This record gives sequence, structure tokens and C-alpha cells, in this order.
Amino acid sequence: MHLEYSFIIPVYNRPQEIQELLESFLLLSFPSSFEIVIVEDGSSETSKNIVHSFSNKLNLSYYIKENTGPGDSRNFGMKKAKGNYFIILDSDCLMPPNYLQTVDRFLHSTYFDCYGGADAAHTSFTRLQKAINYVMTSFLTTGGIRGNINSVTKFEPRSFNMGISKKAFEATGGFSKIHPGEDPDLSQRILKAELKTTFIPDASVFHKRRISWKKFYTQVKKFGTVRPILNSWHPGSSKITFWFPTLFVCFVITSILLSFFLHRMAILPLVVYLALVFIDASVRNKSILIGVLSILALFVQFFGYGLAFLKSTFYIQILKKDPLKQYPYLFFK
Repeated sequence: MHLEYSFIIPVYNRPQEIQELLESFLLLSFPSSFEIVIVEDGSSETSKNIVHSFSNKLNLSYYIKENTGPGDSRNFGMKKAKGNYFIILDSDCLMPPNYLQTVDRFLHSTYFDCYGGADAAHTSFTRLQKAINYVMTSFLTTGGIRGNINSVTKFEPRSFNMGISKKAFEATGGFSKIHPGEDPDLSQRILKAELKTTFIPDASVFHKRRISWKKFYTQVKKFGTVRPILNSWHPGSSKITFWFPTLFVCFVITSILLSFFLHRMAILPLVVYLALVFIDASVRNKSILIGVLSILALFVQFFGYGLAFLKSTFYIQILKKDPLKQYPYLFFK
């Protein structure tokens, strides 16, 4: 099967990110042509001039539309695209030079209608970006349950690095109005359409995650809130591992209480776990400071996600509340 690739990139008020992303596209080593479709999602600060400056270097299409959210903007881009295989990226990503070669080689060897890849930290990223990337990808944290080389069947790709065939897009109608959570929702609908998803281990992108501590907490809190909604929509997708952050919160609180009222050694398992995370993060990033920041990011992530997941489970799974009425801020109109 001859694959023609179209990259679909929604952007909202991030022209500098688009410039850095397009600069990385110039370094892509791929013998055939590919298309880049950029969809401006109602931005007040557009990327028009930036995109125009690359128009004679890359095969670009640029569209401006009203703000309807990233999922709907991706659908818009896929409808406009000329290729038969769409690669979805976030605007805060950078492309490794061998990315498209890796994807193309994999799909021609073992074809799938949808794939996901990992994210990595570029050397130019800030210490905070590297720490957050660590806790989002490490096997010692949620990286072990988000999907990795040992979890390739029925994989739920994330939309910062996701491929979907035109056939799968037409069969499902693309992304829904929920955000975040539109990507695992689409993955489940692809599986229900009897198409297959997979994980491509070497197809990673550099994901900047340009966020502060406050924004990171807000992000993971939304992730935790969305998951019970997705579980109610797709019961077969529910996994015990989704409870791990909540269980970690209980583990931390129990360890502290027992160390005060029973024996101080009761906190030792928690200390050992945090020490492992600190050492691993420090070694991987060659920085003790990033090791310390990774511990902080771990608590922000697990408490933000875990408590929100517990609360959302109570409202959605037990009280059977309507997700749209209970959490209207998670849905674009």
C-alpha cells in the first residue's frame, strides 16, 4: 500500500512554537514528499507570517477557523488534507530527523490504521520541562501505565504524536468534543470499528510541555477527571492501573500517619520509592536538580490526577451524573 502522509497540526496562540516545529521539519530525512496542514483554532495571535516564511521550503497548507477546540481542528485538517495517512502533532513538539522514516518503515512492515509514539525531552528543554517529561514517561511513574514497548496491543495513542489512516478517520468521524481525553476516546472507537492500533517504540517526538507548576497541576487534574467519563463511554477500556495515582495518595497519607502514631519506620517504603525516582531521574538527566524537581512533579501529578479521578468516579460512576452537565468545561461546543 502506497502511503501519502499529511501532518495535521492545530495551533492556538503559539506562533513561536510553530516556527520551532517547522524548523525541525526542514531536517526530516525522508525521500518522498509529505504535506503539513496547520489549522489556526481561532487564535488572536496567529502564525500566518511564520507559516508564510516557510511556504517556499515546505509543502504547507494553512487554515484559519473559529475556536472549536483541538479535536475539531484536527478533524478540520484531516478533511482538508490530501494524503491517505494523517499524523497528528501538537504545536509544542519538535521532530527528530528520522521520525517519518521510522514510521514509514514500521507501517510498510506491519500495517496498522492507527499508531502512537512516545515523547522525549530535548537537550534544549528547561529543567522543569525535563522533570515533567520524566514523570510523564518513566516506568517508575505513570509512564509505566500510559503505554510503552510492552503495551502495544489496543494501545491508546496520545494526540501529540498519533497516526491515523484516512480509512479510520472516515469510519469513526474523528475526534469528539471532549478535551482532554479526545485521543483515547477516538482510539476506543477505532477499535470498535474493528481496526487496530499500535505503539511504535522508536517513533518519538520531543514534547516541550511549556507549562508552569500551576498549569501542570491543572492539566493532570483534568486527565484524572476525564478518565472515569471515558470508562463510562467505553467500559472495556477500564483498567485497574487507572487507580494507581489514587492509591499512591492513600499510600502517602497512610505512611505519614503510621510513622507518627505507630512507628517511624512505617514511612520507609515511601522513602525508598522516592529515592529510586530521585536517583533514576538524576542519572537519566545528569542533574541532581532535575532529580529534585522530578520528586515535586511526581507529587503534583499523582495528587492532581488521583484525587480528581476519585471525585469524578464518585459523580460519574456512582451517582451517574451527566458528564456534560457535571463537567461542562471539559467539552467544546
